[in-house]
Amino acid sequence: MKVVVVESPAKAKTINRYLGDDYIVLASYGHVRDLPSKDGSVQPDQDFEMSWQLSDSGGKRIKDITDALKGADRLILATDPDREGEAISWHVCELLKAKKESRDIPYERVVFNEITKSAILTAMDNPRDLDIDLVDAYLARRALDHLIGFSISPVLWRKLPGSKSAGRVQSVALRLICEREGEIERFITDEYWSVDTLFKNEKDETVLGRLTHADGVKLDKLSIKTEAEAKQLASRIDGATWSVGDVETKRVKRRPAPPFTTSTLQQEASRKLGFSASRTMQIAQKLYEGIALGAETTGLITYMRTDGVSMSGEAIAGVRSEITNLYGAEFTPEKPRFYKTKAANAQEAHEAIRPTSFSRQPQDMRRFLDFDQFRLYELIWKRAIASQMEDAQLDQTAMNLVASDDALVMRTTGSILVFDGFIRVYREDKDDSQGDADDQDKLLPALKAGDALDADTVSPEQHFTQPPARFTDASLIKRLEELGIGRPSTYASILQVLEKRSYVIKDSKRFIPEHRGRIVSVFLENFFSRYVEYNFTAGLETQLDDVSGGRMEWRH
Repeated sequence: MKVVVVESPAKAKTINRYLGDDYIVLASYGHVRDLPSKDGSVQPDQDFEMSWQLSDSGGKRIKDITDALKGADRLILATDPDREGEAISWHVCELLKAKKESRDIPYERVVFNEITKSAILTAMDNPRDLDIDLVDAYLARRALDHLIGFSISPVLWRKLPGSKSAGRVQSVALRLICEREGEIERFITDEYWSVDTLFKNEKDETVLGRLTHADGVKLDKLSIKTEAEAKQLASRIDGATWSVGDVETKRVKRRPAPPFTTSTLQQEASRKLGFSASRTMQIAQKLYEGIALGAETTGLITYMRTDGVSMSGEAIAGVRSEITNLYGAEFTPEKPRFYKTKAANAQEAHEAIRPTSFSRQPQDMRRFLDFDQFRLYELIWKRAIASQMEDAQLDQTAMNLVASDDALVMRTTGSILVFDGFIRVYREDKDDSQGDADDQDKLLPALKAGDALDADTVSPEQHFTQPPARFTDASLIKRLEELGIGRPSTYASILQVLEKRSYVIKDSKRFIPEHRGRIVSVFLENFFSRYVEYNFTAGLETQLDDVSGGRMEWRH
């Protein structure tokens, strides 16, 4: 008999079905112990000795495991394949070693990236030892967070009554939100005007131009300051004789985005589906742990906490086959695509988030999923499929429209989709965009240099400069990732904690700092500036990665 320990009961139930009667699969329900929230739990003067405390359910979970081990010959630790998962396995081991009845039972560590029968059985055939470097990185992080928190929080409680704690990464996220609010408040609005003109050719085809040059001067966004200037230019446009000047057409390729990491999944689910980061992770967890597909329960996606953008060779072969079956050979590149992450401090040990089987098309899975599960699964499936498809090809055209005296020049751009490639399946959204449409994705009539044009409608239009947008879940996670702050597994909880502690509120899905949050942020910047510096926090993440990789001793 073998005892297998995983984190969640849902995962335990699924894995139990795969392994059969010779295994007992139990859940630890997350961490079985942690540092108590009191000063002295970490003692720097005693070689950073830590005093651990069982979680509320930890004692019961360890008793259940100990009881199950009485008739067993082996303990298999199958917690998640990341730093936290390694730490949970280590805690379970340490607690069992302290018990006489279980200390001599041999143990193995197994990891898998997806909860499918083949992945679980393969993992069981390839056990390893606990990764002590990963455990050390966890210990370093917990000690750091505890010591920093207990350097700051008691001062906060005394000086700013009602304020809660100030976590290491949470404080930096709060600073970003508060700094953005300050930029918005200091922003001075400028008025400016544009002069767009709808032209017609002899065939009554239309083309829209925007004024770019007047009297030899290039006009930038803010060049036309007043209505009087705009109307004067409009009058000149209306009275001029127009023709097509330079026409430039070039073939351009657009490449697909890589498959999802945790942060890009959270960003796209925020933009496309309106999900908060925490909602995205809740749904992804269910898709990973297993969905009942009739009589079979299986995980539909790979592990959802990852920095990696690569897929396994087997997965790439599967996706390329599916692309050819669904869309044809012309949509399948000659060679597979390989991606590298651009995120600072990324750990690329794990695969990107992808379906466990590309043949499980979203429409076929719909009857097994609720509405939000279906939408997130469809997003993951489409992004992973598109990442291995052919480039999209467009003919982009830019042309100058010139007045007969060359004193005025207007410009228009457009493009024709020659081959849709990956766009057939998926197109990435951008922050604060009004949808998928690109300014250049408009069709232009077939015009050539010298063709006569008539200025049909001249439209002077007033505009005002806009302050920077407040952060959404998507844009804040993107900024934290760019700065190398935090980890995929932490983004959702960081944003949740800021709201829970009433440091920020959300309005139209955008973060606005509350009065208390702004006071806390200013207080930390003035009296604990080092802890909220972006470089300090990002530097700690790099050092923790060095500990994970065995390049640094964790107590240094």
